[in-house]
Amino acid sequence: MVERLEVPPAEVPPADSESKGRSAPWVFVVLLCLLLLGQFVYAPYLTSPALQTWATVFVAICVQALPFLVFGVLLSAAITAFVPASFWTRALPRRAALAVPAAGVAGAVLPGCECASVPVASGLISRGVTPAAALAFLLSSPAINPVVVVATVVAFPGQPMMAVARFAASLVVAVLVGWVWLRFGKGEWLRARRGHDHGGFAEAMRHDLLHAGGFLVVGGMAAATMNVVVPLEWLNALAGNFWLSVLALALLAVLLSICSEADAFVAASLTAFSPTARLVFLVVGPMVDLKLIALQAGTFGRRFAVRFVPLTFSLAVLVGVAAGTVLL
Repeated sequence: MVERLEVPPAEVPPADSESKGRSAPWVFVVLLCLLLLGQFVYAPYLTSPALQTWATVFVAICVQALPFLVFGVLLSAAITAFVPASFWTRALPRRAALAVPAAGVAGAVLPGCECASVPVASGLISRGVTPAAALAFLLSSPAINPVVVVATVVAFPGQPMMAVARFAASLVVAVLVGWVWLRFGKGEWLRARRGHDHGGFAEAMRHDLLHAGGFLVVGGMAAATMNVVVPLEWLNALAGNFWLSVLALALLAVLLSICSEADAFVAASLTAFSPTARLVFLVVGPMVDLKLIALQAGTFGRRFAVRFVPLTFSLAVLVGVAAGTVLL
């Protein structure tokens, strides 16, 4: 007599999970509408000048950054969904030393958000692309793509060299990190794992919009709070010390974790700081922040993150200072 084995039924997700996922983008849209309504309808009734200033700065940052954020998310989602990873193995040079700068430059024409760049780099490594080149693309893609450059130009009117300096410094950092990893990196430090799959175009767009939009709101709130709460004397004292101001904004970029399509508008609001310090903020942010550290550690392992993050942060600060000194 043959004993029958009962196979447990597959776990079925809740019926309303799909509807929640579809309704999630509308929550972000409703939040922005409420912010605009509060700015233009209720702000006149708020008698506190500090609160009015906070609301004005916060809404201005979000409204200015939103078009670039949405456009950047659309491009990133399209690339994630429609550009096959095999494209890179055919497009990049076979020689590793040349593949690194080629992958870095490719970030200028194939934009992607910070969140998407990690699984893309993992997929490139799994398909035979040299890790150093994949890491160069990981750093350059969210930092030098056309949406970020145009957003920087708009955020700093009359200061086009800020966009030039950001592009040059970010590309140099991406290539240097790739070359350093090519020379000193070890295979056992990097264990590529399967990154988070965003699915098709609509799912990738929904994920990136909610993810980046949330960090934009947090960054706008932080910048507005700094403009209102922190005494001007403190900011002047901090900004008066060159290296202290540079390190302060570099650490602020790591903590705020703002999307690269929107961080220029936050940097432009930090008027107490020098252009070089704000440039360092723009160079560090798309390469090293809290969400990226978590993604990199989860995808490539902790042994990779504890080496890659300090290397990238140090080079981003130093190259940012050098570019700011020469170009700004």
